Amino acid sequence: MSIEHFVEEIQVLGRDLVDRVKTLIHEGNVNRIIIKDDKGQTFVEIPVTVAAVGALAAPVLAAIGALSALVAKFKIVVERSEPKPAEPPESSQAQSKAP
Repeated sequence: MSIEHFVEEIQVLGRDLVDRVKTLIHEGNVNRIIIKDDKGQTFVEIPVTVAAVGALAAPVLAAIGALSALVAKFKIVVERSEPKPAEPPESSQAQSKAP
């Protein structure tokens, strides 16, 4: 089984930033969260495997809370991994074997 990687961008307001990051950390298929301002400048890159550990999540979320007070609009770039669905068998091979 192979894994498919893709990137998603989410626009959020500063007041919603911490809640949205908490939600993303608790999702199982997120690898990395990158927080940027509306001009594209990167503020924080969070490897979610590190942030998911409880002792490390609190300082990360506190830093994000401080960032949210500085800027009104953010872009969250989310890198995800999901298993690729299995390809269905080709019907032409099944028909050619039929008598």
